Amino acid sequence: MPSEKPPQLSPDELARYSRHILLSELGVAGQQKLSAARVLVVGAGGLGSPAALYLAAAGVGTVGIADFDRVEAHNLQRQLLHDDQSIGETKVTSAARRLRSMNPFISVIEHAAGITVENAQSIFDTYDLIVDGTDNFAARYLINDAAVLTRRPVVHGSVYKFEGQLTVFDPSVGAPCYRCLFPEAPTAGTIPNCGEAGVVGALCGVIGSLQALEAIKVITGAGETLRGRLLTYDALGQTFHPLKISRSLECPVCGTAPKITKLDSAHYDFSCTPPSTLTMSDESVPLEISVEETQRLLTATPTDVLLVDVREPYEVEICRIAGAEVIPLRQVPEHLAALPRDKHLLIHCHHGARSLRATEFLRAKGFSRVSNVAGGIDAWAERIEPTMRRY
Repeated sequence: MPSEKPPQLSPDELARYSRHILLSELGVAGQQKLSAARVLVVGAGGLGSPAALYLAAAGVGTVGIADFDRVEAHNLQRQLLHDDQSIGETKVTSAARRLRSMNPFISVIEHAAGITVENAQSIFDTYDLIVDGTDNFAARYLINDAAVLTRRPVVHGSVYKFEGQLTVFDPSVGAPCYRCLFPEAPTAGTIPNCGEAGVVGALCGVIGSLQALEAIKVITGAGETLRGRLLTYDALGQTFHPLKISRSLECPVCGTAPKITKLDSAHYDFSCTPPSTLTMSDESVPLEISVEETQRLLTATPTDVLLVDVREPYEVEICRIAGAEVIPLRQVPEHLAALPRDKHLLIHCHHGARSLRATEFLRAKGFSRVSNVAGGIDAWAERIEPTMRRY
């Protein structure tokens, strides 16, 4: 891998990659393999940034970047492909500019639509290896399934707070795939994966760099890859633990009788918001309302509604909706007596998960007119108040 005849390296390239070539495990032949390789990095964020930087620096001939998002200020704590001047740009534009300036001997391809059900297989067919730098379950399952169907290895990484994971999924050579490890996505709300949990920026550098290293090993054949092993990392204790993982014969996509034989959007329709345990039959107001309806209520019937912000104080300092009463989620129980039962309570947080828990708690305590603001203040900033700072 790659199968075609490796290109000859120019004197300038030989000089640039001389520290690679000095390694007996790589040499000129290994560097030629890197130069001929085509690697797609999905996600130009916390993991994709170090992975793409090291792949470009290593001389991978073609680096693809797939991401539909734009650069925002809160990305810069960990997404080192971008800088202040990139804010507002598409991430692929910012990333491509940085990678091209780093290494003029490589080609960078931008996939500004990201990876979708419609384009995944056709894009994967043009690459040798996929680096998964995404941060949500829908994208991970889509990337996995498309990679299995196109017989492409996936270097997978994930981060959470101070913990990271890394492996290489490759059923084409007998190794497990992502669904062998996680046949189905966890129940919505059980794992914060949509911006509700933090992550230390340097952790992304550790795991993303290791992803680049695994990709280099897969391409060149140097050393032993993490196929069949899951490497876990605890940044607080600075410890690594390898775990053996096996291919599942019952896997729905790479097993002996696969149920997933083509990409279907129904397989990747996951929500970040946990399902409600409440029924609507006896409720006078909906369990959830949109930010547009929230704005309408605040404008049309301001004396009949109360907007409650259950985020933490430091979050409120970043941005807030005018007139909102701030009651952090953990303090909601002690504020029950002070909350008006004759008003329609509109509860919001960052993305909607914490506020839904508060909404259900208040309804269970007898507050019938309580609604969760779907999407939280992030949706408000995106669709109602575009000048609001996002995080």
